[in-house]
Amino acid sequence: MNPDASTIAAGVPIEVDLTPIAEGQVIKVFWRGNPIYISHRTRKEIGEAQNVPLDSLPDPQADKDRVNQAHDQWLVVIGICTHLGCIPLAHQGDYGGWFCPCHGSQYDTSGRNPPWGQRPPKPAGAAVCLSCPTAKIQIG
Repeated sequence: MNPDASTIAAGVPIEVDLTPIAEGQVIKVFWRGNPIYISHRTRKEIGEAQNVPLDSLPDPQADKDRVNQAHDQWLVVIGICTHLGCIPLAHQGDYGGWFCPCHGSQYDTSGRNPPWGQRPPKPAGAAVCLSCPTAKIQIG
């Protein structure tokens, strides 16, 4: 048996045009039923993310390892909180990244769960395929 067309379509990569996304803006798209945040970060947001001491993070990962270094203004993360599967809100919380209103989990401008006044859980911010040879990215 072969899967039906809707099953095949659910796993197909999607292409997102970055052109209309203004600096400082975050958009949400859906791929495989999951919310994907695409953040066009400001220089300030990039600087904040790069200056976090890695040894202070519960899951240490440098900002440069979460983005395409040639296009570090673009951050692409899966927008699901690991606590209850909630969808955090962009540009909210104490760290300028994301905030989950269901239980208060907060994320920084690189999608990491900051240790400062630690709020559970750990981030679900796994980077998605990001390649910017043009003004489009492919997710999936």
